[in-house]
Amino acid sequence: MARMTAGTGAAPLDLAAPWGGRSQVADLDGPVHWVDFGGPEGAPAVVLVHGLGGSHLNWVQIASPLADTYRVRALDLAGFGLTPGHDRSTTVHANAELLARFLEEVVGAPAILVANSMGGMVALLLASARPDLVDGLALISPSLPTERHPPDRGVALAFLVQATPFVGERVVTNFERRLTDQQRVSRTVNLCFADPTRSDAGVFDASVALSAYRRSLQGVDAGYVKAARSLLRVLRGPGRYAALIRGVSKPVLLIHGEKDRLVPVGAARRAAADNPGWRTVFLPGVGHTPQLEVPDVVLGHLRTWLADTAPPAK
Repeated sequence: MARMTAGTGAAPLDLAAPWGGRSQVADLDGPVHWVDFGGPEGAPAVVLVHGLGGSHLNWVQIASPLADTYRVRALDLAGFGLTPGHDRSTTVHANAELLARFLEEVVGAPAILVANSMGGMVALLLASARPDLVDGLALISPSLPTERHPPDRGVALAFLVQATPFVGERVVTNFERRLTDQQRVSRTVNLCFADPTRSDAGVFDASVALSAYRRSLQGVDAGYVKAARSLLRVLRGPGRYAALIRGVSKPVLLIHGEKDRLVPVGAARRAAADNPGWRTVFLPGVGHTPQLEVPDVVLGHLRTWLADTAPPAK
């Protein structure tokens, strides 16, 4: 079992405890933090994969209810949450490889991947490269080709700055230093929610605590920028990425917020049209993180799809 270390203070390994999660650390060529939400032994495995700038906390409102029927785990990708990234790559391809190792060495079986935003891209990359490890994909506002449907202008500008060599790291670091941890989390909520008043107070406070801890870690901003750049590189080859997506043969559920500022709903509608075998749900008045903004709605759609895709053993 790997140990968590940081610049200052102990890692807050109890953040998911109020929602029934137990922190674990696996050694996968370095510590990888994950949360065990339990579930019946022998039940189909469900692994929750967060997006850019996210963590295991992105799933706490739906993980425990899913664990009534499924064996549920959430991991922090390299460079995010409580998984350090300064000594390993944080690109989407590297995190797809890390997810593969997690499934092989921790889960020990193929799994249904429930993935949001960048995590959706990571899950799609894995399903393409290692279909033997994936039983199905529930993609929640995933990163998709957007060449005909550009994101919000402010979002596009931020990504353009982050993609600029040397400038991106400096801008992100200087901007983050000016914000309190509460302001950091509020900024994320305002960006990712269509209605920020839907933010859960407990999740908000846990996210503030996580933000405070991450200030003590080395290379956090550089890891974030590296991940963002790798995501943009995939999106700059929209034809190749779209072909990869079409080549995924596993069952797919797509849930997308119609008020998503980061991945416009038009991109999701096009992906759904290109992949008619998918089950698709579009949520009016919902932003980029539906599992946080309207968790009960997302949970209902997930349960219905999971019952058809990976019915629990009786």
